[in-house]
Amino acid sequence: MEILWWLLIVVFFAASYVGLIVPIIPSVLVLWGGFLIYLFGLSGNLSTWFWVGMAVLTIFLLVVDFLANVLFVKRTGGSKWGERMALVGVIIGAFIYPPFGLILVPFVLVLTVELLQQKTFNEAIKIAFASFLAFLSGSFAKAVVQTVMIIWFFIEVWLT
Repeated sequence: MEILWWLLIVVFFAASYVGLIVPIIPSVLVLWGGFLIYLFGLSGNLSTWFWVGMAVLTIFLLVVDFLANVLFVKRTGGSKWGERMALVGVIIGAFIYPPFGLILVPFVLVLTVELLQQKTFNEAIKIAFASFLAFLSGSFAKAVVQTVMIIWFFIEVWLT
């Protein structure tokens, strides 16, 4: 039975990476699912430092998820409406043909809003492209942090 629990933990960890490109899967929550399976399914023991560290990293991941698009659009000269549409685009894009919706919907929304804000086409494209770069860099950052969380988990398990 223990092997099944470990297989389920590995499936949860793998699904957390899938969640980076298929945002319907809440990657960080799935990762926590693996931790909780170990805790309750295998009667594992994880230190207080582990749980505090995971909470801090989870908050960091949530902030990265929501702010990456807004910050990239702002840095390239986007308007407040462009920033808002970048965030709305990520939310809507998560449900429209993931993962491509996450790239295309914010791009189109930001491009349209910036053109309506009297930006030149080149400026609007630059700002919209920033929303694409935000998706890539945010996904990369989340993958790195999730990897750290998983490695920390296995170190914690092996040390106890």
